[in-house]
Amino acid sequence: MSETPYAEVVAGVRATIGAHTQAQDAGRTDEVAGLYAPDAVLEVPGMDPVRGRDAIRQAFKGWEPTKPQLHLVSNTVVTVSAEHEATATSDVVFLQRGAESWDVQIVGRYLDTLRQVDGVWLLHRRSSTYQA
Repeated sequence: MSETPYAEVVAGVRATIGAHTQAQDAGRTDEVAGLYAPDAVLEVPGMDPVRGRDAIRQAFKGWEPTKPQLHLVSNTVVTVSAEHEATATSDVVFLQRGAESWDVQIVGRYLDTLRQVDGVWLLHRRSSTYQA
């Protein structure tokens, strides 16, 4: 089997990260959960790791937006670690709409491991870190 070209890996990984961000900000929890592998792990500062797609779905249900929000994800660097596996490091700024403007809530970084399953890149592990 031939190796997937790097540009295709990057496009697939970035598409998954972008779809996650847009679905999360719109409160489409089932779509967010569908971007995780069944045995995925989500690590968020201050919480125990969330393990498995169903538990991740429940976590995101608790985080559904109550007012307009945006996760701005940028500077994503993708590294191919094996056939059908890649890592991505992205900077993230989380904004919420306040009374008069958008307010920065969090500045951080996503460290993602993704695996390609049936041609789709799924998150296998997401670890978030926050900068002070």
